Amino acid sequence: MTSHERPWVIGAHIGTLLGYSVILGSFLVPLFIWLSKKDESPVIEEHAKASLNFQISMAIYMLVAGFFAILLIGIPFLFIIPLVNLICVILATAEAGKGKLYNYPFSITFVR
Repeated sequence: MTSHERPWVIGAHIGTLLGYSVILGSFLVPLFIWLSKKDESPVIEEHAKASLNFQISMAIYMLVAGFFAILLIGIPFLFIIPLVNLICVILATAEAGKGKLYNYPFSITFVR
């Protein structure tokens, strides 16, 4: 990873924390980075896609948990999923800082 790629790679992961303060904010940063830098650097593209896929997966899991919260089964997951998201984003950012691609758990591949 070059010094030019490093801020974009780290930003693709840590930028998802915007989702804790802005509706759909977790998608905005990795989507912007992927769309604007995918043709410039395969490294940036891979990190942005991994982050975006994970955030899409987490949103789907939250929707399912929200549906099941009606039945009271999903209520604990409404607290667990954001916590797992936060921990994974921190781990992915740390790995990106070392120049490695973090393999997000529970991530479904939507963007290839």
